[in-house]
Amino acid sequence: MRLCTRHGAHGRASVYFTTLVALLAALAAWWYFAPASMPAWLARSVPASPKLGPPLYKWRDDKGRLHVTDAPPTDRPYETVRYDPNTNVVPGGSPKH
Repeated sequence: MRLCTRHGAHGRASVYFTTLVALLAALAAWWYFAPASMPAWLARSVPASPKLGPPLYKWRDDKGRLHVTDAPPTDRPYETVRYDPNTNVVPGGSPKH
């Protein structure tokens, strides 16, 4: 039984549009609220989430010691690292006596 073929294409288009908007909203929420859980290939292709802290730079000196600084070294290779500033934050509570 076909009720109205004229509105059928419009109905399907609105379902596709709604699905696309929901998918984009889910991706935006993932990017904003859980950026550290994104795969590396995807994280590299989108701007950094404001939930992440400023970039840090990991590098090794001539003696092989690891350094993490807020400015990249000029004379050696380094790795850019992003971190969540709320990691390892323990909420304060009233001390128990």
